[in-house]
Amino acid sequence: MSEHHTTAIFSLKGISFGYGQNDSMRPVLHDVDFSLHPGQRIGLYGPNGSGKTTLFRCITGLARPQSGQVLFHGLPLNSENDFYALRCKVGFVLQHAEDQLFFPTVLEDVAFGPLNLGLAADEARERAVATLRDLGLAGFEDRLTHRLSGGEKKLVSLAAVMAMQPEALLLDEPTNGLDNDARQRIIDILSSLDTARITISHDWDFLAQTSTQYLTIAHNHLHSCAPSFAHAHMHAHPLGNEPHEH
Repeated sequence: MSEHHTTAIFSLKGISFGYGQNDSMRPVLHDVDFSLHPGQRIGLYGPNGSGKTTLFRCITGLARPQSGQVLFHGLPLNSENDFYALRCKVGFVLQHAEDQLFFPTVLEDVAFGPLNLGLAADEARERAVATLRDLGLAGFEDRLTHRLSGGEKKLVSLAAVMAMQPEALLLDEPTNGLDNDARQRIIDILSSLDTARITISHDWDFLAQTSTQYLTIAHNHLHSCAPSFAHAHMHAHPLGNEPHEH
């Protein structure tokens, strides 16, 4: 699905995934091939239940497909250890920040990833402080995570992933429930990052500002689609939230 000649960060080869067993299985993804290369900024949209988050879970090994293979830097991943290596370099920013933040203070949350990578405590702290500063959160180190606003929690969950200096980002509905100011900060941050990424969103205008390629999941397959499809406007429309042309 890409003309890039550089080595893919990760690839999916013939991935099929469904929920349930045998005759009652509900297919979600069927025979999906995909590669993410350095510098790609992909927007992924589709109706709820189409398999977008499931795709992210298959990439990171949190869901294991019934068939197909995930590759990281060209090497097939089989064991939990293999997928751990990918998760250290492919940051997954979950839809709900509360699922990502575990510690009482912001600094502890953001330093957790670097500590897991084997950095010494001092280095992990320095990395966390620098990452917070880069994301416009200088001075947040001692803030209590549970007292942050929704937008602040989302930014801290992004910082917690960025502190691991990932090669790629998987962002699941990063603007969901955010006010305009927090949404704009996410746009500004993503626009300044050259990290390869896939962003799931229902917010066309947001995707148009943060992506250069667009994919959708329809009928269990991944399809590329023209950027002209992503536009925002307010009117009653029989297609509702589906992208459409005029």
